[in-house]
Amino acid sequence: MDTIFALASAQGKAGVAVIRISGPAAHKAASELCRSELPERGMCLKILRNTQGQVLDQALILTFQGPASFTGEDIAELQIHGSSAVITSVLQALSDVTGARLANPGEFTRRAMENGKMNLAQVEGLADLIDAETEAQRHQAQKLLEGALGDAAERWRLKLIRAAALIEATIDFADEDVPVDVTPEVNALLASVCNDLDRELTGVVIAERIRNGFEVAIVGPPNVGKSTLLNTLAGREAAITSEFEGTTRDVIEVRMDLAGLPVTLLDTAGIRETSDFVEGKGIDLARVRAEKADIRVFLVEDMGDLDIVKRNGDIHVRPKLDTRLDRHGAISGLTGEGVDELVASIASELTRRTGSAGIATRERHRNAMRDALDGLNAGRLVLENGPEFYDVAAEELRSAIRALESLVGRVDVENLLDEIFSSFCLGK
Repeated sequence: MDTIFALASAQGKAGVAVIRISGPAAHKAASELCRSELPERGMCLKILRNTQGQVLDQALILTFQGPASFTGEDIAELQIHGSSAVITSVLQALSDVTGARLANPGEFTRRAMENGKMNLAQVEGLADLIDAETEAQRHQAQKLLEGALGDAAERWRLKLIRAAALIEATIDFADEDVPVDVTPEVNALLASVCNDLDRELTGVVIAERIRNGFEVAIVGPPNVGKSTLLNTLAGREAAITSEFEGTTRDVIEVRMDLAGLPVTLLDTAGIRETSDFVEGKGIDLARVRAEKADIRVFLVEDMGDLDIVKRNGDIHVRPKLDTRLDRHGAISGLTGEGVDELVASIASELTRRTGSAGIATRERHRNAMRDALDGLNAGRLVLENGPEFYDVAAEELRSAIRALESLVGRVDVENLLDEIFSSFCLGK
């Protein structure tokens, strides 16, 4: 394979930058830059020079010998001073002296997967970890990266292989007396896997929300303080406020970290009957976004004033606490009174929901598990028809096994790889 290199740390000025080199000539490439031999595994401080002998920088060089490395290949990492000029000069020197090439996006991680250092689910966990903005996202991505989904898929796979082997043994000895009825053990194995898959499929929706973010829509009639409340929650002037009704014509979005969870707050147009075409479009959009939101905060005097049905988990607060005598259940975005209680209520509801999150986080995971479950359910139905249909049941189990193998990238995912790895930066 080619020897590849790239900047593994973030672009821009920093105290230290890391350039990663991986491949059969990785150690040789680093040796050429420092004009001396390097240990196969270890660290040393060296002066880097270009082909003309000019000093580029002083670098701490770490060497790793494959397969005990991130990619499973020989690796050298150059820790250099993080100015743009130093980074550019060292990358240029690597191109000049080694014949190595610049890595493609995600190519280091792709090599790690191809060399058996990671499975596809772990690759997706790494991508999620790099993109994580909140504690909940970090925790979820870390579980995926550590192999929780791959471990579960392997447990399910081994149970199905055992069940399929029992069925096929019965087929092989169809003309002989088989002393043991394997059906109870097969049914127990299939029921166990089906129960696990059902539970994980239920948790995918919440896991996807943790990964992509929850939506909380502020809904109510015009001029009750929805935009003021959004600005208070955001801590900045994210939405225009005025005393005139119908100021908000579009959905204003503010992303924030709420109790460690990623949340997008939505300020929507005031719900009312109107003859204004543009305002009407905004109200239609407000209804659509409110329907799709995970939680709706109804800022309204009485729920009967709106024609939107309250769902479990939605929150109703009364507006403009600062102007009223009856303070019960009211809030003021202007003064901030009641805002902490509202935030606590939203966080409590979202935290309750995240308790049902599974370890699978993506639509691809959902589809693979659904395919596996469909195959298992079909196989269980066929088993009820008796031994003469066991060959059909065995094929259904093999189909379920292939679906689980695709979950971790063993089969039928080649068409997904380019798309997945293209989302990585060059240094990964």
